Amino acid sequence: MMWAVIPAGGSGTRLWPASRRNRPKFLLPLPGPQSMLQATWERLRPLVAPQHCFVVTGAAHVTAVREQLPELPAEQVIAEPAPRGTGPAIGLAAFLVARHAPQALMGSFAADHFVAEPEAFRRAVRAGLRAASEGYLVTIGVPARYPETGYGYIRIGEPLFTADDLTVHRVCQFKEKPDRKTAEAYVRSGEYCWNASMFLWRVDVFLEALRELLPDVHAPLSAIAACWGTPEGQRCLEELWPTVPEVTIDHGIMERASEVAVVPAEFGWADLGDWHGLAELLADDADDSVVLGCEHLGLDTRATLIYGGRRLVVMLGVEDLVVVDTDDVLLVAHRSRAQDVREIVRQLEQLGRQDLL
Repeated sequence: MMWAVIPAGGSGTRLWPASRRNRPKFLLPLPGPQSMLQATWERLRPLVAPQHCFVVTGAAHVTAVREQLPELPAEQVIAEPAPRGTGPAIGLAAFLVARHAPQALMGSFAADHFVAEPEAFRRAVRAGLRAASEGYLVTIGVPARYPETGYGYIRIGEPLFTADDLTVHRVCQFKEKPDRKTAEAYVRSGEYCWNASMFLWRVDVFLEALRELLPDVHAPLSAIAACWGTPEGQRCLEELWPTVPEVTIDHGIMERASEVAVVPAEFGWADLGDWHGLAELLADDADDSVVLGCEHLGLDTRATLIYGGRRLVVMLGVEDLVVVDTDDVLLVAHRSRAQDVREIVRQLEQLGRQDLL
């Protein structure tokens, strides 16, 4: 058994208009029937007791998180006063774990990722826990299957050992999201994994790395944790949280630490970052259309994703589209432009259309 934190943040703007500020991606049933948060919880349950799990989310989403995860003790839901990135979110959870078990093994798993094979995922986690127990900061990598430009990459270094039939390697280098040509070279080399932002470590090792590499994050989080659960706890959180720099665990810790290991493992992982990616995941064939949440009638329609609700959606003579029908917005886009949906969100912000965000 280990401790775990589930960072449940972000607005999922590329999945607008289904994903909104008041109901972001991780609360939606994508691909369903459970929400992405509930699916994350279910695949961790064989590894983590409810009282050993924290969910870090925005204050506006605390009630929804507690409703979706009734087994999670209410006090294990941490409300961020404002988004500061995964560094402070995961860092605060690590301090709270350390109050209970200073040398505990701890994992961090995003609330909005898809995993097709939960048992294979757990096998990778168990292999990573062995490396973590030996003092490594560990990430789980997904072997790069195609030249995806929307993911970060990890270059695999020398093998360290084998656990659960998986070879754990030293990390050679982290790479930013590449252009298409570079991504193709990474895939051809066979030396790279996608960075799935799944982490494992011994909590004391992580907190020491946080102190050394991000002292301006470590200090206020340490003070917040010292007040946690006291009458001054909420005031301390609200006063100190705005002083914490915004940073990710990837950039702030993992890319700069010396003893970092990776477990390359295949378990049907996908980020589900946009509508095209969701369609690719769910379609059995490239020409198949995908229908979610609504009644649909399609004539001479191919390779189209339809997401809806109460209304019948009818398609005639179209292909390669994304159609998202909500109560107040209808989105129709070509699948090749799925990444650009976030630009629509930016334009709506500029127009002051907070009601649609």
